[in-house]
Amino acid sequence: MANLLSDISIIPELWEIIDERVRNPSEQSYVSRLVRDEKGIDRVLEKVGEEATEFILAVKNGVPVRTNEEAADLLFHLLIALRVSGSSLENVLSELKARRR
Repeated sequence: MANLLSDISIIPELWEIIDERVRNPSEQSYVSRLVRDEKGIDRVLEKVGEEATEFILAVKNGVPVRTNEEAADLLFHLLIALRVSGSSLENVLSELKARRR
């Protein structure tokens, strides 16, 4: 596990993909379709809420595989919501680092 945590580069890579798909929409891209939904940010936030609920239920029911899957879904949709809201991954990481002290 320590090896995987030392290569957490997937998060910034995912952020870059999300950013690219928001800036350059494509009908083939789930991210592009989600952020261009007629409901706008509400649709993105609905997905965050849905994935959070599914994560909670997976943890509560003690299903490790589902917990991991739903955590990944939640993190993915949270990143999309951050990007659409105008925030940045860098700002969130800075906040976490500041709280460490």
